[in-house]
Formats: sequence, structure tokens, C-alpha cells
Amino acid sequence: MKIKNISIFAVALLLMTLMAATQADDHGMKQFKTFPSDTHEWKEGPPSLPPGAMIAVLEGDPSKEGPFVFRIKAPDGYQIPVHTHPKTERVTVISGTFNIGMGETFDKSKTKPMPAGTYGFWETGMKHYVWVKGETIVQFHGTGPWKIEYANPKDDPRNQAKALK
Repeated sequence: MKIKNISIFAVALLLMTLMAATQADDHGMKQFKTFPSDTHEWKEGPPSLPPGAMIAVLEGDPSKEGPFVFRIKAPDGYQIPVHTHPKTERVTVISGTFNIGMGETFDKSKTKPMPAGTYGFWETGMKHYVWVKGETIVQFHGTGPWKIEYANPKDDPRNQAKALK
């Protein structure tokens, strides 16, 4: 009987130790971060976007495998020519108006406005284009690497930079 009680006590002690370790992981070992909008580190946009955009990476590295979150700030009238992405694009408009159009030709009259607070996604390979009304901040999130491929290579700012050299 004493051996049985000792065994039960030992198992209970082991379970309590494991539970305490799990709770420590939940309350002290995992990361918790917030990103108030007034603390974003805005940098010049990536070379894959037309000049004028700013980027703030909030989580991960969009150029690598894994989850990411970044924001793009663009001035009034900013445009991104027809392009695609190799993965589904997920966008939340934080401020301003993000106008999205689908198709092979940039046509402002055929865009759909996405005002602040709007979320949208479009699947892999869909040709689309963008223009913004008012200074606009848009949040992108997904699984990297994030890439943009222009329908017309002449529209790709990376090719324009090469042409100037």
C-alpha cells in the first residue's frame, strides 16, 4: 500500500512539475510585441516598387520563407502597374483609399476602391494594378517570400534602375 501511495504521489508531483513548466512557457518564454503606429520605422520602399513608397516591416522578413507582416505608405496618386504575385496577396487598408483593378491593362475607371478598414485578397497569378487616393497605408501579410512580377518588364523599377547604369 505504501509503495502504491508513493507511486501515486510521484506521478502527481511529475504532472504538477510539467504543468508548471507549460505555464512558464505560456507566460514568460514566448514573444509578445505590439507595434503602435507612431513607432513604425519607415524606410524607402523596396526596389521592386515604383519610387515614392515607404515600407515598415512589422514581423518576419518578406524576402524569406515564413510569415511576414509589412506596411506600405504611398503618396496621393501613387500607382503600381499591372503585376502578379506567386502567392495569394492579402491586404488590409489602414488609411486612405487603395484602388485595385484586375486585368491586363491599367485602367483607373475599372478599379474598385478599398477605403480604410477594408480587407481583400486575390489569388496567385491574378494580374492586377493599383492606384491610391490620398496618402494611403496598406498592410500586407502572408507567407514569404513576397515577390512582385510585372506583366511588362519595362514597368519593373528594377529594370529601370539597371537601364540607368
